[in-house]
Amino acid sequence: MKIELNDLEKKAILITAFGTRYPSGQKALNNIQTILKNEFPDTPIYWAYASKIIRQILIKKGVSIPSPKMALAKLIDEGYKKVYVLSLHIIPGKEYHSLYSNIKLFSLMKNEIKKIKISKPLIVTYEDMEKVAEVVLKSIYLKEDEAIIFMGHGTEHPAGAIYISLNNIINNKNSKAFLATVEGHPTLDEIIPKLKKQGIKTVYLMPFMVVAGDHVINGMARDEPASWKSILTKEGLFVSLLLKV
Repeated sequence: MKIELNDLEKKAILITAFGTRYPSGQKALNNIQTILKNEFPDTPIYWAYASKIIRQILIKKGVSIPSPKMALAKLIDEGYKKVYVLSLHIIPGKEYHSLYSNIKLFSLMKNEIKKIKISKPLIVTYEDMEKVAEVVLKSIYLKEDEAIIFMGHGTEHPAGAIYISLNNIINNKNSKAFLATVEGHPTLDEIIPKLKKQGIKTVYLMPFMVVAGDHVINGMARDEPASWKSILTKEGLFVSLLLKV
């Protein structure tokens, strides 16, 4: 997504995310805002959360963040003529296509806004998968009996096939590195036999998400029976958590 800087028309950046209610997740989003602010210091930055549940939770805490539709309507009402929407989606799944459709509708509003552009998700093409795999593996150093599993969100949407392909690419680059998903495929159960076949004794778990939210805090890291940590521990593996912001 390219932003035109040399014009006098009122413009803004709108960052759209699923949302988060956790301080650790908010810290990650703040880091994204800092990067953007350094890159585009003269362009106002606004936020929108797609999750209604998270927006309602935050309102009870005194924090009001609009939906993407409400944010776009407000920017138009305030006289912005060019809006650049940064999508924090990992893949072009259901939520991304919903956002894309809404933005197209706003772009048809006559005499209100001249341009609305939306960025692509993080991973769309095979080249994207190659680049992402290289980045996530860049600082990973594993001993002979160690492995790492990245936790992706996953989806039943056809775009979920991207996670399957990305896991294959990651595993081809490092046979002891895997990507599993919470919803969709690959599943953790599909990865476990591969760990045992290699004689793995220690497994590192690391989020492959924009923020460490419910799935990471509850589904991966807690000691509850259904968490990834507990499932792998029950399989006789030592589990270490890698939670970075």
